[in-house]
Amino acid sequence: MNKAYSIKISTEDFNVGLLQQSLHNANLGAIVTFTGTVRDLIADDGLAENTQALIIDHYPVMCQKVLGDLCEQALTRWDIGAILINHRVGKLERGEQIVFVGVSSKHRKEAFFACDFLMDFLKTKAPFWKQETKNNQTFWVDAKDSDQQQLEKWER
Repeated sequence: MNKAYSIKISTEDFNVGLLQQSLHNANLGAIVTFTGTVRDLIADDGLAENTQALIIDHYPVMCQKVLGDLCEQALTRWDIGAILINHRVGKLERGEQIVFVGVSSKHRKEAFFACDFLMDFLKTKAPFWKQETKNNQTFWVDAKDSDQQQLEKWER
């Protein structure tokens, strides 16, 4: 098993600059990162829905396994140097960081593809559960059809 990846799941916020710096390698010319944050969503009717909080829960052992398998798949598909995933759990307020995914590689295209692949699977297959509070009402968040459609491009 190739261990050129690091996965951290925590309630603690993270420093994007430090995470990106940890991916730096003089032999690799590309670092691609994605950082996701808690945001307000726009409803289907075009009206803003104010997100007050997002609570993310997970099954720790299963999460580590699924994310590890996902990293192994990316390392097999593309010639990449390293992967770093940092995902937060717990109660997050609007504007707070949720997830960081970083990939280093010799060439940018492989790093872009791998980062996109990792995010598409993270959004649909990783055992995280999200509860959102809007307008003082709390509800579970389901995966969107558009996220599932993005995932299908990798399964061909």
